[in-house]
Amino acid sequence: MEDAPRGCAHSEPAPAVGATAQCYLRPMVDSRLLDDLRARIESALRDSPAQDIERNLRALLASWFDRLDLVLREDFEVQKKLLERAQSKLAELEARIAELEASKPPR
Repeated sequence: MEDAPRGCAHSEPAPAVGATAQCYLRPMVDSRLLDDLRARIESALRDSPAQDIERNLRALLASWFDRLDLVLREDFEVQKKLLERAQSKLAELEARIAELEASKPPR
C-alpha cells in the first residue's frame, strides 16, 4: 500500500467521486471473486429444477389446450394451405364443367 496513490489506501475514507474513486475501487474488484461467483451461478442454474418445471408446465399447458380443442399454429397453417388448394381445384373443376355443359348440344 505504500506505492498506492493518495486516496487509494484502505485505511483512508473513500475519496470523492472523480479520478481517485476508480483507484479506490480497483483493489476491491478481484477477478477470482467474479469467476467464482459466475461458476456458482452456473452451477445453481444447472442444478436447479427450472428445466423440470418448464417441461412440466409445457405438458400441463398442452393437455389444457387439448381439452379446449386448440390447435398449433403450424397445424392451422397446413390445414389452411390444404383448404386453399382444394378451393382452387374446385373452382377449376366448376369452370371445366360449365365449359363442357356449354359445348354439349341440347337434347
